[in-house]
Amino acid sequence: MLPVVESTAELSNEEIRRYSRHLIMPEVGIEGQRRLKASSVLLIGTGGLGSPLALYLAAAGIGRIGLVDYDVVDESNLQRQVIHGQASVGALKVDSAERRLKDLNPFVQIEKHNVPLTSANALELFAPYDVIIDGTDNFPTRYLVNDACVKLGKPNVYGSIFRFEGQLSVFYAKEGPCYRCMFPTPPPPGLVPSCAEGGVLGILPGTIGTMQATEALKLILGIGQPMIGRMLLYDALEMSFTTLKVRKNPNCPVCSVPAEQVELIDYEQFCGMPAHDRSLYRTGDAGAPVDEISVRDLKARLDAGEDLLILDVRDPHEWAIVALEGTLRIPKGDILAAKNALLAGRKLRHETVLAQIPDDRELIVHCRSGVRSADVIRCLREAGYRNPMLNVKGGILAWADEVDPSLPKY
Repeated sequence: MLPVVESTAELSNEEIRRYSRHLIMPEVGIEGQRRLKASSVLLIGTGGLGSPLALYLAAAGIGRIGLVDYDVVDESNLQRQVIHGQASVGALKVDSAERRLKDLNPFVQIEKHNVPLTSANALELFAPYDVIIDGTDNFPTRYLVNDACVKLGKPNVYGSIFRFEGQLSVFYAKEGPCYRCMFPTPPPPGLVPSCAEGGVLGILPGTIGTMQATEALKLILGIGQPMIGRMLLYDALEMSFTTLKVRKNPNCPVCSVPAEQVELIDYEQFCGMPAHDRSLYRTGDAGAPVDEISVRDLKARLDAGEDLLILDVRDPHEWAIVALEGTLRIPKGDILAAKNALLAGRKLRHETVLAQIPDDRELIVHCRSGVRSADVIRCLREAGYRNPMLNVKGGILAWADEVDPSLPKY
C-alpha cells in the first residue's frame, strides 16, 4: 500500500539526533522520518486511548497533531489517562495534553480544538489532516467519525475498550470496508454500558492506543500490512488476540455511494443515545423522558420524615464503594432480565426480581450518575408499572457533591 502522505519535510540536526533509532531502520530511514514530519494526525479525544496515542505519535515525530476534546481533567481520569497528572485536575484536557506533548517533543506542532465533535463541524475539522484516529467511547461519535472519513477519503484508525477487552481496526473506504460495513446499525440504547458505568482496566487503553499509533505510522510510511479489512479483538484476562476478517459491504449506505452523496446525520438520534457527556450528572435521555428529582429535594423530603422507597440499581461492587442507607438494591441487569422474561412469558411476575419492587407506591430510583436509573424507569414502565417514579438527577455523585461531601466519588 502506498503511504497516505507523499510530501516530506527537512530535518534539522537536532531532529536527526532525536530520531536516530528510526533513521537506522531501513523501513523508516531519513525519507520516512521526513514523511512523518510532513504528516498530520487528528486525535478525537485525549482520554484513555488519546493519551498513549498523543504521546507516542509526538515522540515518533508526527509534524502536526490535532486534539479534539472539550472535557476537563478529573481525578477519576488519572487511573488510565496517562498524559494528564494531578497538577492538571480541573484544567482543559487539550491544554494539559499540549503541555505534556511540547515537553516531550518541542518540534511537534499541536493544534487544539476545544469543541465537541458534531455533524456541523466534523468536515471542517477533519479536512486539514492526513489520518483521523478515533479515541472516543460512544457510538454516535464513532458513526460520525466513520461517515466524515468516508466522505473526505480519510483513513479512520479505530480503537475501542471496555473493562478487559479491546478492539482495533483501520476503516479506509478507498482500500477496504468502513465501520458501517461491520456495524451497519448501533446496538439498542442501554445494552452496552459506557466505561464510566462498566469500568476499564487502567492499562488496557495503553495497549490498544499504542497499537492505534502503530497503525497510523504504518499508513503514513506505507509499510507493513495495515489493519484494513481486519478487526483485532484483545482479551487482557486471557492475554489473547483474535483477528476477524471484515468484508466491504457492496450495499453499505455510506461507502458504497459516491462521496458527495454521503450526508452527516443526527447521530444521537440514529443511535438513540447522547454523544457528549462532559457532565458526570448527565441523565439518561436515550428514550422517553422521565420525571426527575434533585438530590437537594430528595434530602428535604427525607429530613421531613417521609417514608420513601429508594431503589439503587448499581452493581454490587459499586455498593461496596459507597451506598445510601435504607435503599432497596437491585442491579439494573437483573431488572432488565426480569422484564424481558416477563414479556416473553417465561416466568410469572411473582417469580422474578420484579416482585421485590412494589407497583402501588412512589418509587425513587438512583444509580451513579442518573443514566442507568432512567433506563430502569423506562424498563419498569414497559413491564407494566404505572406508579409514580422519579429519577435522582446526578445519582450518588450529585449526592456526594451537594448533600454529603464526606462520601467517596468514583
